[in-house]
Amino acid sequence: MSALSDDWRDGIDEVDAALIDGYQSGFPVERRPFRAVAEALGIDEDDALDRVRRLRDDGIFRRFGPVLNPPVIGSSTLAAVSAPEERFEEVAELINGYRQVNHNYRRAHEWNMWFVVTAGSRETRDRILAEIEERTGCEVLNLPMLTDYYIDLEFPIVNDDRFARESLGATDVSATRISEDATGDLSALEARLLVEIQGGFPLSKTPYRDVADALDAEVDDVLVAVERLLADGCIKRIGCVVNHIVTGFRNNCMVVWNVPDDELDARGEAVGSLPYVTLCYHRPRRPEQGWEYNLFTMIHGRDADAVDEKIDELAADHLPFDHERLYSTAKLKQTGAQYEELVGSDD
Repeated sequence: MSALSDDWRDGIDEVDAALIDGYQSGFPVERRPFRAVAEALGIDEDDALDRVRRLRDDGIFRRFGPVLNPPVIGSSTLAAVSAPEERFEEVAELINGYRQVNHNYRRAHEWNMWFVVTAGSRETRDRILAEIEERTGCEVLNLPMLTDYYIDLEFPIVNDDRFARESLGATDVSATRISEDATGDLSALEARLLVEIQGGFPLSKTPYRDVADALDAEVDDVLVAVERLLADGCIKRIGCVVNHIVTGFRNNCMVVWNVPDDELDARGEAVGSLPYVTLCYHRPRRPEQGWEYNLFTMIHGRDADAVDEKIDELAADHLPFDHERLYSTAKLKQTGAQYEELVGSDD
């Protein structure tokens, strides 16, 4: 990634802005998608493709292609350990050594190391957690997602918003139950397709044909498979994936809430619809481990004070319950989920 100036907007014109904020999702699933985008933007196909390439090379886009949904495709969980300070690096290295661990963050909390395990089956996932517990000597807090109210890091960035979606009124939500035994029910082509596109689509005028050629498949079959994966939630969206850190949204906080069980769905859907809430989901309580929280929210912002102000607003106006703020203080590992592990053997 090339270095950006202090003002990342240098060189961004109105067409770039429309592309950045308008095509984080909804990218056409057709043989010549850039032609359709170009027509909508009032430019030609070559210009549309060149702009996406330039924005990617400048680091504003991480990549072009699908955002996949690991909890629907396989079995995923958020886990935490309380690593002794004198062994913190040792424990982190051991956990990060598992290929099924794709995120790991240090957070300011008694449970100070938070990581995501995504595997092809619940059995494999739970075996890995048991191994981590045995090898580190640290108790593992296992918190699989049970309900997705709103999870998406798509939001306008060509603005001066202090927090994500400050300029929007609301977002659409629904209570989507997540099975710990999910497998995606994939055909052979869909399984190979997910592995092929996990890092993004080729940046060409014919990305779907290029993917089809790589799979030795017909392009029409690939288009149908992509549409099916979108409809079933295995693919959350297709578009230009923005680098939120580069564009200024460097601050975030995970807040956990103790919501009465009989109010959980109503509160989750209401909070998930708030534009400044970028993630909202239900995970289980673990009272036997001292964990009484069942609703998780995240807020992203350019301004740390603005993030705290919105959390205060959440607590005062929407979630008047016990809660804790878990700020991330270090990134220990961040990679995409390894989809070879989800659609094939993951032993």
